[in-house]
Amino acid sequence: MDSRELIELAERYGAHNYHPLPVVIAEAEGVFVWDAAGRRYLDCLSCYSALNHGHRHPRVVRAAKEQLDRVTLTSRAFHNAEMGPFLKELCEYTGMEMALPMNTGAEAVETALKAARKWAYQVKGVPRYEAEIVTCAGNFHGRTISVVSFSTEPLYREDFGPFTPGFRVVPYGDLEALERAITDRTAAFLVEPIQGEAGVILPPDGYLRAAADLCDRRNVLFIADEVQTGFGRTGRRFGCDHEGVRPDLAALGKALGGGVYPVSAVVGRAGVLGLFRPGEHGSTFGGNPLACAVAREALRVLDDERLVERSAALGTWLVEALRSIESPHVREVRGRGLFVGLELRPEAGGARRFCEALMERGLLCKETHEHVVRFAPPLVITQEQLEWAVEQVREVLTTL
Repeated sequence: MDSRELIELAERYGAHNYHPLPVVIAEAEGVFVWDAAGRRYLDCLSCYSALNHGHRHPRVVRAAKEQLDRVTLTSRAFHNAEMGPFLKELCEYTGMEMALPMNTGAEAVETALKAARKWAYQVKGVPRYEAEIVTCAGNFHGRTISVVSFSTEPLYREDFGPFTPGFRVVPYGDLEALERAITDRTAAFLVEPIQGEAGVILPPDGYLRAAADLCDRRNVLFIADEVQTGFGRTGRRFGCDHEGVRPDLAALGKALGGGVYPVSAVVGRAGVLGLFRPGEHGSTFGGNPLACAVAREALRVLDDERLVERSAALGTWLVEALRSIESPHVREVRGRGLFVGLELRPEAGGARRFCEALMERGLLCKETHEHVVRFAPPLVITQEQLEWAVEQVREVLTTL
């Protein structure tokens, strides 16, 4: 079947909860994908940072194939030979004391929220069912009912109430607002080191450090959602590393699966995650041997190929290169590492048409929040490939 027929099938039988670009990816390797007709594109989205290692990284694929020949799924009713080593290596990589494996980023966030509430009741002494968690406006932590309960994006909330109580929302980057929102009932502060879905929004310098210190003084857990910003995306292992912050809990996902399998986890203090008792929380697939084998190799590749350092160097170049483009459409270029947002002026007519024009030139990006084009290529991309990508952006911004 050709691309048109394949798109028609997806539109006919699939729920319309996405608005993809009209391209059908049939094959992929490294930083490139090919459509059903064999045309090649450079992937500058990386599956929203799940493909930090690139498509089908040979070492990660090999680890998956080898594990497929042994055992893939056991449930947590039994131990498996991969989970213990994975948890140890993940804790060592993150500098944390304990880990709880799940499957998706949203599950990791929900796990962190449950852990924070349990800590609030059992350790902090908050009256039962009165715990509050402070979050930030413009956040994106997933699409579960609890998560959209504290979203400020109307599209994510309409028709999905009633909503889960127990959340307070403050402006992102506003330390004074955070301090005012904290009470004796506050269990945790949940924050993204960089707000990806909001348009690659960076916090003010020093904000994360000051917020973490405030939480420490007020006996509030600092929870970092590192699902998109983790594993080298921002030029450090984790987004919080830019300000020397070690969260009490961190939600991880996306790139932890090496681009081939859904793997997520919450890592953090043993005094928080260690409160869970058998039966209180879990997942049939969480910590399965296939996921653990894949994630272990994904962690090794990050270090062996120095992908974090690569992201830092190439990201600095990319931001400056995009800022050098003279176009009346551009309002701002911002980012850290290979996590960059190009914000267009409202009169430019929206980012979608620019993404479609880039697609026609063989470059795949995606709009976010109408006016921002997000650039997040695999961390294995080369300088030469990035230079080609910037030239396509320059052509589109100066001719469209």
